[in-house]
Amino acid sequence: MSKQTTTQPTNNYSITNEWKFQQAFGDSKSMGEHTVEADIISAVEFDTTGDYLAIGDKGGRVVILERNVPSKKKVEYKVMTEFQSHEPEFDYLKSLEIEEKINQIRWLPRHNHCHFLLTTNDKTIKMWKVYSKPKHSIIGTNFINGTRKGPLKNIKIPTIQKDYSNTQIIHQAKRVYSNAHAYHINSISLNSDGETFLSSDDLRINLWNLSYPEESLTFVDIKPENMEDLTEVITSASFHPLHCNTFLYSSSKGTIKLGDMRQSAQCHSLKTFEMEEDVSSKTFFSEIIASISDAKFSRDGNFILSRDYMTLKIWDIRIENRPIKILNVHEPLRSKLCDLYENDCIFDKFECCFSFDGEFVVTGSYKNYFHIFDRHGKTHCSIEASRIATATTKRRVSKSNILSRKTKKSPDEIFENADFSKKCLHLAMHPRENITAVAAVNNLYIFANCNRPTTPTSPTKELSNEI
Repeated sequence: MSKQTTTQPTNNYSITNEWKFQQAFGDSKSMGEHTVEADIISAVEFDTTGDYLAIGDKGGRVVILERNVPSKKKVEYKVMTEFQSHEPEFDYLKSLEIEEKINQIRWLPRHNHCHFLLTTNDKTIKMWKVYSKPKHSIIGTNFINGTRKGPLKNIKIPTIQKDYSNTQIIHQAKRVYSNAHAYHINSISLNSDGETFLSSDDLRINLWNLSYPEESLTFVDIKPENMEDLTEVITSASFHPLHCNTFLYSSSKGTIKLGDMRQSAQCHSLKTFEMEEDVSSKTFFSEIIASISDAKFSRDGNFILSRDYMTLKIWDIRIENRPIKILNVHEPLRSKLCDLYENDCIFDKFECCFSFDGEFVVTGSYKNYFHIFDRHGKTHCSIEASRIATATTKRRVSKSNILSRKTKKSPDEIFENADFSKKCLHLAMHPRENITAVAAVNNLYIFANCNRPTTPTSPTKELSNEI
């Protein structure tokens, strides 16, 4: 493309100063050694409007937050309801204990006053219906304490009166999708057709119809005939946001595969997104840190954001051999990989996501920090998920190449005395505004950039111009 079509950001805002702490949920005093395992957050998801936010934890509970009246100055949510989604189970045939931990939550599009959402643990997916119901009272009774109030000719038919000023929240498990996965479920994703969704485990991806929980179709199967020949596992899967036939899945080998369900019932990848490996720099940890923990489409479906242990990568679906942007997140930890391997932190699965307008990409890190990069990879800030987060806890790096130029303060200092038990693994972006919800162990923090416009212009358009 010509230089005239390649544009640079013309606004004068700083993403470091604009993102402000808004709200926190949880008990910050219970963090660290006193953290209760069941209270650790394992899933975060906004609904399609952004007015509701669902939180799942390792105890199998789901908490739904409802947004107060939107304000330009303050973003505020309140607890709407809480319910137990999954219980611990035991598979007696395999002598396997199934945890109640919520792996993922997905909201269904809302068509009436009821909310529908999918929740999953390692083996079972459930569809929940959540709605508000007015309390009932009976009026016009003929008896008081067993004694008739008047003569027999005055007997009336009692009526039920609804008290709309006094409501209760009802949660019902409408459908249960089970007995379809031999391995742990890592992803569920709704299709744009509004009728189907996929569920993915280590070796297979199944297609479900929302109305028929009794059966599913396995349309991706990478299980070899001999398990000794197994070289990779599926780590995440997602449907295209616009095309109901297209999907992607990522693997532990650092590859992303794009498939089309119109070709055959047993889908094979159409495209494979993979970087050529540098043999000279290969180490014992290369295969581990190359594993992709999360991969998502952009809002327009033209780009893919993937997260491995060290980096964020932005891929154009037209270019398979290289990403168009590589954003370093954990480069200072390269010298600590041996220690991270011994304490199993190297296997942590960090999530990532695009902002609603494609301006930013967000992912988590250690010490309760999360990172926000602009889409050009030129501006980056790391923000501590904390109730007292201020400008002093944020670091801005403005440069022409984020991978080459050094800042005044070395990024190694961030992880010098890091407590790797404090980490931001799960996060979500608001679908219509610059609001992010970040889970830091057992606390949820909400940050917002209220000065940014809330109307998407053309998501990831400028990335196309840079190719």
